[in-house]
Amino acid sequence: MKEMPLEKRKITSSRLILGCSGFTNHFNKNAYTKEELLKAEKAVDAALATGITMFDCSDSYCMGKAEMMFGEILSSNSNLRENIIIQSKCGSYYTAEKNIKYYDLSKKYILNSVDEILKRLNTEYLDILIIPGADPLMEVEEISETFDKLIDLGKVKHFGVSNMNTEQIKYLNSYCKESIIVNQNTGMNINFSDGIIEYCNLKDIQIQAYLSLENGIYDGNIVENISEVDFQAKRLLEKVAKEKETTLEVIVLGWLMKHPAMIQPVLRTINTDVIQNCRAAIKQAKEMNKEEWYELYNVFIAKRNF
Repeated sequence: MKEMPLEKRKITSSRLILGCSGFTNHFNKNAYTKEELLKAEKAVDAALATGITMFDCSDSYCMGKAEMMFGEILSSNSNLRENIIIQSKCGSYYTAEKNIKYYDLSKKYILNSVDEILKRLNTEYLDILIIPGADPLMEVEEISETFDKLIDLGKVKHFGVSNMNTEQIKYLNSYCKESIIVNQNTGMNINFSDGIIEYCNLKDIQIQAYLSLENGIYDGNIVENISEVDFQAKRLLEKVAKEKETTLEVIVLGWLMKHPAMIQPVLRTINTDVIQNCRAAIKQAKEMNKEEWYELYNVFIAKRNF
């Protein structure tokens, strides 16, 4: 059978990733509750039972609280860390007061961020560190030095990026000793026609689809005030899911995983039923024919260009 790029590198065989950003929705300095922690633990247990052994974190998820919660889960299970893959991200900022999104990929910031991430996660290393690709002020020489330092210290094993195009990855890789192994894109915004997928395949770079279920729109929840294009996409998914006697999330994930690039979706949910349902997505990917795939493709492309 065809292998994912990460599987080729002997890193993981987990076709899905559980994203930890949904552990709590409190973007403030208030402490998370025991009830929230229990729900997160159940989500992790459901993921492991479903065969998901890879987890996506970030220093920005819920102001660091998602990593703290995952760290508590790790601490309560001494055998868990060695049997899972953890990736985290740093470098993105948002200031609500000025409504400005900006980036900091300086050596000092990344090194400090990784230390704080490891502390919150209660682990000595990250399997993968991901940095954003949208920073126009990116200094690749400095990033390369930072990556080398983190490898030497044993704090990070591998590196990835988010939303980088082909030339940006080439540029970064030309300076870094450790090749980029992940390119994470946002859900249905993956571009199938600009060459990035082909380049990633050529270089064994894992493409990950973050927010694959579009923040709950495609996992069967009732979401108010969605756009017309989202409404049309959801109607089609409901029709297909009914015909195949399965759920919306299974169809969406199956559609993504059908692509020969072996796209690896990231689930942002703590709904244990949804997580368990996703096991069927691999089977759905195998069974989906080209006509069915393109019917969904046309809707999702319309969504991306909306």
